[in-house]
Amino acid sequence: MDEEYDVIVLGTGLKECILSGLLSVDGLKVLHMDRNDYYGGESTSLNLIQLWRRFRGNDKPPAHLGSSRDYNVDMIPKFMMANGTLVRVLIHTDVTKYLYFKAVDGSYVFNKGKVHKVPATDMEALKSPLMGIFEKRRARKFFIYVQDYDEKDPKTHEGLDLTRVTTRELIAKYGLDDNTVDFIGHALALHRDDRYLNEPALDTVKRMKLYAESLARFQGGSPYIYPLYGLGELPQAFARLSAVYGGTYMLNKPECKVEFNEEGKVIGVTSEGETARCKKVVCDPSYLPNKVRKVGRVARAIAIMSHPIPNTNDSHSVQVILPQKQLGRKSDMYLFCCSYSHNVAPKGKFIAFVSTEAETDHPETELKPGIDLLGPVDEIFFDVYDRYEPVNEPSLDNCFISTSYDATTHFESTVMDVLNMYTLITGKVLDLSVDLSAASAAEE
Repeated sequence: MDEEYDVIVLGTGLKECILSGLLSVDGLKVLHMDRNDYYGGESTSLNLIQLWRRFRGNDKPPAHLGSSRDYNVDMIPKFMMANGTLVRVLIHTDVTKYLYFKAVDGSYVFNKGKVHKVPATDMEALKSPLMGIFEKRRARKFFIYVQDYDEKDPKTHEGLDLTRVTTRELIAKYGLDDNTVDFIGHALALHRDDRYLNEPALDTVKRMKLYAESLARFQGGSPYIYPLYGLGELPQAFARLSAVYGGTYMLNKPECKVEFNEEGKVIGVTSEGETARCKKVVCDPSYLPNKVRKVGRVARAIAIMSHPIPNTNDSHSVQVILPQKQLGRKSDMYLFCCSYSHNVAPKGKFIAFVSTEAETDHPETELKPGIDLLGPVDEIFFDVYDRYEPVNEPSLDNCFISTSYDATTHFESTVMDVLNMYTLITGKVLDLSVDLSAASAAEE
């Protein structure tokens, strides 16, 4: 282990694995270590026995839930947008050859006490019970504008400069009501709060286009895809990829103490008395706790069920977004459900997650609006974890620390953090113009 590396990566969470893969592909010499004896860090995937050990101590799971190893319960479950940035990153590194994806059945939104399919095109807008007849026509016109919008072709801009016009102004032009704006902003454009209304509309229009293009890609009921056997497959796929490029992975390395010189720059990492030298360290917040600050908490419930989420058209995999306004909250709530159709549970079993940014100290009460949508559950676990973000200056200490995972059940915010870190580490912007069909092995 006493070698010199360009980068040492600590922790095998999703973000760290993606970065390690990108840096290896770039030809850097990478050592990747984790203090745990399993892959994934915070974003690990647990079987039934591990799930019980984590939340119920010494209790054993009941036999009627089936075989422990048929469960792959992701601790930070997130769906991927089929044409989204993460899929482009996965294709860029060619890690897709180790993964099989499958389309997610449904994408829904909670509105006025009910769960509705998210309309993504002008035709769906006309059919959606979310809007009355006149609102449908207005929404349809807006959807057509978005579908036809091409940044490079001013003829499609209808005289609007979307780098200056705010989302609020654009929406006002089409006369859409608050209710419609709510599902467009939170369930289609996937904004996490309402700040976007006062920001330039171009970002929201691009996000809506990404949703519609992703939806069209697999002709399924949602724009999302998810790996068979769950996200736990990703870190392992990246470990394989890294090996191909001469990177080294080591699990079960206790301590992993980051060493600095007198100027405060990183010089290596020590574990079990040996020090590996390096120029840069990439890690999750738990490896450098004195260089991060707490910025919030995520409250979540994990449920095992014997049926799909009601009112989602029997979807075996589904995301439901509950916009903050609908709940009188400051942040959105997310429902995620996956099942045996993605090989994350035995036949007939469904795994559901309800998550949100914690606003109180009572997760059970706070998550109730989401839990009420699940119907009867076989088992339910509650959990709250802290979110951290780095406060160090990477140009001074050469430490690149990821931000903790947020409450969202899709990857758009996670992958932005990865790309920003990649640019900080390498000084380059990752080229994401890839052939998207490389990830369509998803289809059976």
